[in-house]
This record gives sequence, structure tokens and C-alpha cells, in this order.
Amino acid sequence: MQLAQKRYFPALAEFVRNGMEMSLVKAKELGSEMQGFRPEDVIALHEECMQTIVANVESDEAIQLYNRSFMFLIEVMVTFREASLDDQLNNQRFSEMREMLFHSNRSFEMVKNKYENVLQHMDSGIALFDSEGVLSFINVQMAKLLDIPRKTLIGCNLNEILTNRQLNTTTKRLIVRLYKELFRRRSGYYEFQDKDGKHLLVTVTYGDQLDGDFLISVKDVSEYKQIEQTALQNDKLAMLGRISAAIAHEIRNPLTSIRGFIQLLRPYLMQLGKEEYARIILAEIDRANDIIYEFLNSSKPSAPMKKAVSINQLVQEVVLLTESEALMRNCHIQVESYDNDTDVTVSIDVKQIKQVILNIMKNALDAIEEISDKRRGRIDVITRSDGQNAEIILRDNGKGMDRPTLARLFDPFFTTKEAGTGLGLSVSYRIIRNHNGSIRVDSCEGNGTTFTIYLPLAE
Repeated sequence: MQLAQKRYFPALAEFVRNGMEMSLVKAKELGSEMQGFRPEDVIALHEECMQTIVANVESDEAIQLYNRSFMFLIEVMVTFREASLDDQLNNQRFSEMREMLFHSNRSFEMVKNKYENVLQHMDSGIALFDSEGVLSFINVQMAKLLDIPRKTLIGCNLNEILTNRQLNTTTKRLIVRLYKELFRRRSGYYEFQDKDGKHLLVTVTYGDQLDGDFLISVKDVSEYKQIEQTALQNDKLAMLGRISAAIAHEIRNPLTSIRGFIQLLRPYLMQLGKEEYARIILAEIDRANDIIYEFLNSSKPSAPMKKAVSINQLVQEVVLLTESEALMRNCHIQVESYDNDTDVTVSIDVKQIKQVILNIMKNALDAIEEISDKRRGRIDVITRSDGQNAEIILRDNGKGMDRPTLARLFDPFFTTKEAGTGLGLSVSYRIIRNHNGSIRVDSCEGNGTTFTIYLPLAE
């Protein structure tokens, strides 16, 4: 009896893995050798072995293995019955075996339903095509991505899916592009951005790994992309810091000496009527010093000296500083607050946060100035709170930005301005991060830009 138990597992494992008919010979041998067993013992042994076999496989493979194992169990049971015909309790035992088989089958159905339920409610879209290219399974998320009911898709091939009247043109083009990238080029994955700006990763498992079937999954990886971009941004800022620290002091020292000598020579230049030369040289040296100062700030903005301030009061002070320039550029600044009845307080370094807001306001004024139709510019400054963070929203009706520009907006040295250094927004990004806050940008060409600054509320 113990020998039969030891042989059952390897014989069953061999059969469910290769499915060869010749492996059933061992099932017949085991049925003859297990006469001392009760029917429930045979069923229990089978289920115990199957649990071990499927413990380390994927859910779809587990279902296939369970389904295949019942042929082995039935063969064992039939032989078990034939070998015990002389037993006077044969009929009763056979009835018990049938009941056990039905119970085991119900257990299999429960396992199958559980796995299918898991697949149906995964956050990834999943579609399974058989070797003939017919869709045999699709989960809720994939049907939602296609925006077509599941029942109308099951049993369709790719051509029938593409000609479905409910499928919009954009999705049809996307499916064709995915087919070219994944199947014609035999790629394992393809990443793209949808019309809403979400990053989606499509992966395909080919037939040689799934007994001829093709498994396609679609996952929203926008959050991972954001984490990746944040890490990349931090790497760039660290690199900028190393560059700044290496060159800033070496440049400032000779500039200071040159400035001193020019000031000494200024009276002689005045006698020669060349005072303008001295003025230009000093102005350029001061401009170079300003750039170096920005380098040093972007390298490592000083630790914030925090104090509790009203977010509305802070915004009002910044608006007062920029109102006159805005009027000169034919721009109106509108301030709104959704928390007029409560004083939203944040713990910040006032000087640094003012620098960030002023920098964004200046960029907004520059973007508005470049509007081709010369309509009046508008900057909306909105403050509100979500219970955990104070939000400062700066929205303009300027020229806006395209996606490539948005992707590099906080990169050091990246600028779209002729006289820009490309350091202002990278410094602003670092300052907000040092305050345990975050900054988000939404923009569209021709429709303006919105910056949203999130700062933790003061405790």
C-alpha cells in the first residue's frame, strides 16, 4: 500500500505534464495495487498529489493540469473496480467511488471558477486566442479597454473584432499597430501612450509556451513611469550638482579679479571716451555671476527655514510683486480661493516658495506674450486644500507646450527661451521636493498651461 502511494505521485505528474496515452498504463497498474484502499483514500491521495503539482504553476496552467488529471483518476478507479469484482461489497464501493469522483469534479470546478474569477477582476486586461486565432477568453478589464461587451467578442478572430461596429476607429488603428509590432516582428512587449496620456504596456506569450494559444495582456504602467521619471530627474539633479560644485568656484574667483581691475581702469576709459566699454564689461560679468549663482542653487538649494504662514497671504504677496509687470504685458491676474472661511496654513521657507511661484508666473507671462493673436492674457491663481495638502494652481492662457517639451520641462539646462539658462524649473522642482511636496504640469499647445503645487499642511 505504501509502495502504491509512493508511485502515485510520479506517475500522475508524468501524465499531466505530457498527456501521453502510454502513461495511463501506470494508472491501470496502480488501480490493481490499491485494493486495500478505501475510495475516499484514493480521491484524497489524488487531490493531495495535484495540489503539490500545481503549487508552483500559473493559474491558467493549473486549470489545464487539473482537467487532464481526471483521465488518470478515472483510469485508476475503473481498474480498481475491475480488480475487486469478487468483493461482495463491490456495488456499494463502486457507488462510493462515483460519489467521490463527482465530489472531486465539483472541487475542480470550484478551483477553476476561483482562478477565472481572479483573472476576470485583475487590473490588467487579458485576452487568450487559440491556435486558430479565435478569442477563447477575455476578462472584464480588456473588454473595458476595447469598450465592447465581452459576450460579443468571444469566438471572434482578429478580422471579426476589427470589423465590429462598436469598435472605434482609434482603437482599430491601435490593434493593427500592435499586431504589426508584436506578431509580425515577434516582439514580447510593446509600450505606448493612449489618447488620455496613460502609459500602457502590452505583453504577449506565444503559442509554444501555451500549447498553441496566445496570451495578450495590457497593463497601465503610468504610476511606474512616474516613479521612473522621478528617479531619473533626481539623477539629473545630482549630476548637475556635481558639475556645479566643480566649476562654480573656479569661475567666480577670476571673474571677481577681472571686475576689480575694470573698475580701476574705468577712470582711464572715461578719459578716452570709452566708458561704455567698462559698463558693458561689468554688466556681462554680473550676468555671468548670476548664472553661476543659479548653478549653485540648482546644485543644492539651502535647507528650508520653515515657518507657518497663510497660503492665501503668501499668494497675495506674490501677486502684488507681479501685477505691474502683468499690466505692462496686457495680462490680467485673477486670484481665487476655495477656503475663504478657513485659514489654510503651511510650514514653508517663505523666500524659497516665493521664488518658485515667481518663476512660474514669469514663465506664464512669457508664454502669454508669445500669443500670435495678441488677445489679452490671463493668469488664474487658485488656492485650496484637500485636507492633507494645500494646493496652489497657476493657470495661464498662453501658447502651451507639446508632449516632448512637457517630458523635459524639469531637466537641468533645458529651455525653449533664447536667453534662458534652463535652471529655473529644475531649481523649483528641487525646492518643492525639499518641502515634501510635489509639482504637476498639464499643458496643451494653444490652450495654455496649468502648474499645480502641493504642499503639506502645517500640523
